[in-house]
Amino acid sequence: MVALTLTGCVTWFIPPKTAQTSTPVAEQVAADLQPFYSQVLTWKSCASGKQCATAKAPLDWKNPSSGEIELALIRQTAKGTKQGSLLVNPGGPGGSGYDFVRDSVDYATDSTLQQHFDVVGFDPRGVGHSTAVKCYDAKQMDGYLYDITPGTRGSDAWIAENTSVSKDFGSACATNTGALLEHVDTVSAARDLDLLRAVLGDKKLNYLGYSYGTYLGAVYADLYPGKTGRLVLDGALDPAASNFDVTKVQAQGFESALRAYLKDCLAQKGCPFSGSVDDAMKTISDLLASVERSPIRNSDGRELGANTLVTAIIYPLYDATAWSYLTDMFTSVMKGSASTAFTLADAYNNRQSDGTYGDNSTEAFMAINCLDYTYDADPATMRAQAAELSKDAPVIGPYMSYGDIGCANWPYTSTVERGPIAAKGSAPILVVGTTNDPATPYVWAKNLAGELENGHLLTYKGEGHTAYNKSNSCVNGAVDDFLVKGTIPEAGKTC
Repeated sequence: MVALTLTGCVTWFIPPKTAQTSTPVAEQVAADLQPFYSQVLTWKSCASGKQCATAKAPLDWKNPSSGEIELALIRQTAKGTKQGSLLVNPGGPGGSGYDFVRDSVDYATDSTLQQHFDVVGFDPRGVGHSTAVKCYDAKQMDGYLYDITPGTRGSDAWIAENTSVSKDFGSACATNTGALLEHVDTVSAARDLDLLRAVLGDKKLNYLGYSYGTYLGAVYADLYPGKTGRLVLDGALDPAASNFDVTKVQAQGFESALRAYLKDCLAQKGCPFSGSVDDAMKTISDLLASVERSPIRNSDGRELGANTLVTAIIYPLYDATAWSYLTDMFTSVMKGSASTAFTLADAYNNRQSDGTYGDNSTEAFMAINCLDYTYDADPATMRAQAAELSKDAPVIGPYMSYGDIGCANWPYTSTVERGPIAAKGSAPILVVGTTNDPATPYVWAKNLAGELENGHLLTYKGEGHTAYNKSNSCVNGAVDDFLVKGTIPEAGKTC
């Protein structure tokens, strides 16, 4: 999950400047990769004073001559003496690093990093402005994301209907995307990352990855330990976690964050809840059960069911500064209105007010995850997992179950074996974890830092998803010192 959904395309005309180029570093690579590693990037002026370029990468890294794809790049050049490039990834999978730097470079990085590095945003293969996964038009996507499956959750008929929906979606992705769909896995994206490092002219990779971007960075370090420069992985995924492990720990994380929100809400005027945190959690559980039975119709004809309401709940939990939106939403839904809930769910899905979608993040999310994990949609197994989720996260858990249906019938079967990543021989890697991060819970940061042979953990004691540039000067200072100077925080450092 993306920590931040970015919208808004810059459409005004900017007069072109003289194009600049990047000189690739000399690399010893296989002959069939040499044309890719020796390409010269041509940078042209684009949005907000930044520069944009396109790189070519092999469609299939195991067979580089089988075709090529395009990778979209955008950079803000260093404001001071340049140390090199800093590539940033906002997460997802499916988040656009291009949009991240174009629209929110000051959110992605602070002024210290902008002084020393060219800040480079890129869209991984399958995402956004790069050669992209394409599945549905806007109307079809509305149906896929918001339609309510009839019947009792977990029943044979309910599972069969969701299986049919998932098969149709996967089939559309295969038809509309073509050969790329088989090659959007994270290992391929990490190989792209090394290619980008080389054509940007950097001997080693400097990288700031958030959320899913931590997994991309860890895979890179494992594949290219000798090419790691300074890597910061903020809001870590545990590479060893199975798909169900991820779902379970995330459900617990969102449940914990929801309790933290309620504790704060109950101390404020205008909170729609009363009594204890447990009382308020029971109210939310009852509210979800109510819209599961009797959805609330929105003014645009869409119906608010439990899944969409959970999406609306989860989105503001990514950032404690957004908790007030939760208060507004719960107040609205309790009065029988679906509008605020749809506003939040639409923001999470990057659905625009005109009904179009601002990016392909949902499609890319599914396509990448379906290749990165293995899945088991056996009904008995899923029902046992659903019972476990309901026990461990009674409010959120029931609506995060049965997720394996989405990828179990994907056009391409994943063969990835999840396991710890050690990245033996890499340079020091800084892992940043937030103690009550709902989307990438703190235990994953501890696990990743421990799995990496040269991993170092920086802890932020607080709320929200990811910490750098949104928590405090202690975190920012430690990350900046690591990226700029190579200074490793002392063991056990907590901010």
